[in-house]
Amino acid sequence: MNIGGTGFVLAIIALSIGGWMFTTWIRAKHGYPVENEWGGTVHRTDADADRKIRLLTDDNAKLASQVSRLEERIAVLERIATEDGGKAAQLADQIDSLR
Repeated sequence: MNIGGTGFVLAIIALSIGGWMFTTWIRAKHGYPVENEWGGTVHRTDADADRKIRLLTDDNAKLASQVSRLEERIAVLERIATEDGGKAAQLADQIDSLR
């Protein structure tokens, strides 16, 4: 096969197309955006991924509110534990308010 021959040119074209197809396949497989034939970008949409993101966002909000409630309770318990000469009735009321 000589460098200026038809077979060489066709081999170069085939290798170029094959390489482009391989890189496009790898990009699509790993979730990277892929260019369409007009130069625009096509993003992968996955209904399961969107659902998981929604569930994780809701779970995160719930856990954040739970952490803030627990921080408030700890602050009250720290205040109760460090008070000087607190009355037993006040202590019982504050403990009951935490329940």
